[in-house]
Amino acid sequence: MNTQRILAHFHESAELKMHAADILAPAISDAIDLLFMALSNGNKILVCGNGGSAADSQHFAAELVGRFERERLPLPAMALTTDSSILTAVGNDYSYRDIFSKQVQAFGQAGDVLLAFSTSGNSANIIAAIEVAQERDMRIVALTGKGGGEIGKILSDVDVHLCVPHDRTARIQEVHLVMIHCLCDGIDVALFGGSERA
Repeated sequence: MNTQRILAHFHESAELKMHAADILAPAISDAIDLLFMALSNGNKILVCGNGGSAADSQHFAAELVGRFERERLPLPAMALTTDSSILTAVGNDYSYRDIFSKQVQAFGQAGDVLLAFSTSGNSANIIAAIEVAQERDMRIVALTGKGGGEIGKILSDVDVHLCVPHDRTARIQEVHLVMIHCLCDGIDVALFGGSERA
C-alpha cells in the first residue's frame, strides 16, 4: 500500500483531535463534573453503544472498575453491552431497540448517569436508553459525531453532549477514545486529587 494513504490517516486523525480539543474541552470538563458528582454521591454510571462504540463502553467501564493510571478503590460503572443472555433475550422477545433501555429500567436510578455512545447520533437503541434514563431522573453524557443526529435534539440542558465535529466514523471513534481517557483522568483527579501526570 502507498505509504501516503497511511500518513493521510495519521494526519487527519491528529488534526481532528486538535480541532476537537479546542471545541470540546469545556464540555468535557462539564462531563467530568457531572460524573464526579454522581460517583461522589454514591451513584453509578451505566454505559452503552453499538459495535465499536460497544467496545468503547466496555473500555470506559473497565477503567473505572479496575484502574486508569493509579491505584484506587473500584468505581461503579456497568457496560450494558456485555450480557449476551440479556441482549439476545430482549432482542428476540421485544426488539433490538430495547436491548439497552430494558437494562436502564432494571438498573438505573435517579442520580445515576447514562454514558451513551453513538457516532451517528441516530442509533435507535441508544435513543431509547436515553429516553428511559430521562424518565428515571438520570443525567446523560452523550458522545456522538456527524452533527449529533436525533440524540442532540433530545438531550436536556442538564445533560452533556460531546459531539465530534466530523462525519467519518473512524475519526469520530478515535476522538471518542481520547475523550474516554480525559473522563477517566478527570474522575480520578476529582475524587482522589492530583497526580504526577498532566
